[in-house]
Amino acid sequence: MYIRKNIKPFEKKVYLASPKMHGEEIKYVEEAYNTNWMSTVGENINEVEKLAAQQAGVKYAVGLCNCTSALHLCCKFAGERLYGKQMIGHGALEGKKVFCSDMTFDATLNPVVYEGGIPVFIDTEADSWNMDPVALEKAFEIYPDVKLVVSAELYGFPGRMDLIKQICEKHGALLIEDAAEAMGATLNGKPCGSFGDYSAISYNGNKIITGSSGGCLLTNDLEVANKARKWSTQARENAPWYQHEEVGYNYRMSNVIAGVIRGQYPHLEEHIRDKKEIYARYEKGLKGLPIKMNPITPNTNPNYWLSCLIIDEKAMCKQVRSDLEALYIPETGKSCPTEILEAISSINAEGRPIWKPMHMQPMYRNHDVIGRNGTLRARTNAYIAGSVDDIGADIFQRGLCLPSDIRMTKEEQDKIIEVIKRCFE
Repeated sequence: MYIRKNIKPFEKKVYLASPKMHGEEIKYVEEAYNTNWMSTVGENINEVEKLAAQQAGVKYAVGLCNCTSALHLCCKFAGERLYGKQMIGHGALEGKKVFCSDMTFDATLNPVVYEGGIPVFIDTEADSWNMDPVALEKAFEIYPDVKLVVSAELYGFPGRMDLIKQICEKHGALLIEDAAEAMGATLNGKPCGSFGDYSAISYNGNKIITGSSGGCLLTNDLEVANKARKWSTQARENAPWYQHEEVGYNYRMSNVIAGVIRGQYPHLEEHIRDKKEIYARYEKGLKGLPIKMNPITPNTNPNYWLSCLIIDEKAMCKQVRSDLEALYIPETGKSCPTEILEAISSINAEGRPIWKPMHMQPMYRNHDVIGRNGTLRARTNAYIAGSVDDIGADIFQRGLCLPSDIRMTKEEQDKIIEVIKRCFE
């Protein structure tokens, strides 16, 4: 194809987002090894919990095996606080509607379902790509009895979590903040992860800092922190034998993985700086094309985890997607996410589609999605950009995630930018 002509592929793949190690990490891993603290207790875990709480500006952090487990315990505690303890075999949110971010990874939603909750999706705000506060207020008008909101911050670019928190307080609802992608970002000077009644952060291998896996539950409530510690260690009671009065989980963080995370924390600001430079180079290099980069909400400092773009509606060539495949028709001067992703892949670099909205997923197509103008029913995957008032579906149709690897060189990024430009020729 003309896109690939005269552009030699990278010998070594350029990833979407891979870890960057610095050396301190192995020191703490060796400390765990040499002291024989290879289990789910140890000094590394203690230090990670201190660092996580300090960075997020909260009182308590509980180190867990991943962010999904943190979100699960957030949902479990919220359900018990709101609706009381359920019988064994019934989730804490059994049969209760929960307002959830629509455009996000399904890990945001799965814990709600683990606890028997029924997700009701809140459409996306075009100006931030995060949960729309106006749509959330509309959702409370439609379902005034809902008492829990789960809101994610997308790609490290905060939305209006402050307004979402205010709306929750107005309606007597609890807020769970999924800050998996937003560690180190701030809104009005306040760290992401500090807005929720209960929040979760991630140290997955592709995040802004990493332990290969791991996560933390964040809270200002000592009761929540203590309960999370208990539940995450199989809910063992304080007895001389193995005594159990409720269901527990094997969710604790490994002291070895905590060593990697502990060594990463001093480099958080450095990683954010590097990611910001990647975003700025894309913004400058793609200037003049009919695209826009991730929107930056006023009074926020993103962590720039993933640089993304959205193609102007009039510059979209014809594109259609089924559940598993995508087709497009090339047009001079126009392009689409499928074409650009194929072009990037052709030079051995990795991009990704924008998160497919939850209400478009097969398992959730019968669930309500609430927009600014009321209830929207699930849309077909053959969505035509601009045809309905469905912001998340529109961003999914026209947007994509660019290679944002912190180890990517300027020269490699310049080549990726050139490939993207050729898609619009």
